[in-house]
Amino acid sequence: MQSGVFFVSVLSTLKKRYFWISLLFWLVMVAPAQAALILRVAVQDGASQIKVGSSTKAAIRDGSGRNLGELSANGSQSAQLRSGTVAIGRWAANQVWIEPTGNGYVWIGDRWYRGRTLLVPEKGGLTAVNYVDIEQYLYSVLGAEMSGNWPQEALKAQAVAARSYAIHQRLKSETDLYDVDSTQSSQVYKGLQTESSGTYSAVDATAGQVLAYNGQIILAAFHSASGGHTENVEDVWTEPLPYLRAVPDFDQGAPVYQWKENFSRAQISSKISGVGNVISMKPERTTAHGSVLRMKVVGDGGSRVMTGADLRRVLNLRSTRFTVIPQYGGGGNPRNSGQAPTGFQVAGKGFGHAVGMSQWGAYNLARQGYGYQQILLHYYRGTTLARIAVQ
Repeated sequence: MQSGVFFVSVLSTLKKRYFWISLLFWLVMVAPAQAALILRVAVQDGASQIKVGSSTKAAIRDGSGRNLGELSANGSQSAQLRSGTVAIGRWAANQVWIEPTGNGYVWIGDRWYRGRTLLVPEKGGLTAVNYVDIEQYLYSVLGAEMSGNWPQEALKAQAVAARSYAIHQRLKSETDLYDVDSTQSSQVYKGLQTESSGTYSAVDATAGQVLAYNGQIILAAFHSASGGHTENVEDVWTEPLPYLRAVPDFDQGAPVYQWKENFSRAQISSKISGVGNVISMKPERTTAHGSVLRMKVVGDGGSRVMTGADLRRVLNLRSTRFTVIPQYGGGGNPRNSGQAPTGFQVAGKGFGHAVGMSQWGAYNLARQGYGYQQILLHYYRGTTLARIAVQ
């Protein structure tokens, strides 16, 4: 009963505090010689070969824009690395553009994408970079990160967060080749495959809208679910940011709100090196909300301290918010000294890094009737909704 009262109380506060959010200010993005804001997305990275094609006739050009040839509509070719160049059939160049005519789509690897694509030699293979209008990019991201069938207000919140994240990464990119990749390392992008009427509506309804703090577009991190409470960004990563603060989450009932994983002693020992057979796992440091920062692992061959992030990776866990419970077989008493556990149960909450917006929290808030503006300003504290103007 108390949690329900708290839920209503917090939502009431949200509603009162953020009634003014519909007022927008403008941020100017400079994008010379193009009417839209183009994002560069790495959709294949260091591949040995990449199948390419187009739904319409497509021009094949080199890096300077010189025409090399043409792909026929719905035909395909295999692009390969040859003597340090990109080779497609009889054509080869240091870089190759695939540019569909009309409103055609480009086929890269195993799916269709909007826009045009650049192929370059990279990391001993080929990298394909999709150049796409950011709004069309978001049509796909929303369906890959959420579901086009989710409530529109949740999808709108995701659209603004994903747009803000992408532009922030574009401005901060450490490589000249692309702005973001197409995986969870950035945000998931699957081309036409994950577009739907629901994602079109949410993106179009929020076109150009971003979150800003002190006039700068924010790092709008998001995750699936936190398990009840998000984290301060500096407790998970390093740099403190005033808008990524720990707040109550509303992800109760999410399929990943709570979870358990069971490991035999042999299984967990094979995944954690340097300690022999694991005997115990005890947290040395956690966040205020229960995420593991450091865990001491003791085995019959030594001990080591691991970060929660490393444990999550090697054990393939959903999050770092977990506890480890030793299991004893054969009716043994765990209090008997010297008795080694036969296995370990990992009991956890949430899915992802727990920083910024919780997608399942947004889903629940939207179902309660709260708007995307209220959802965003709960998870991104002190931010303002802005609209970009491309010049």
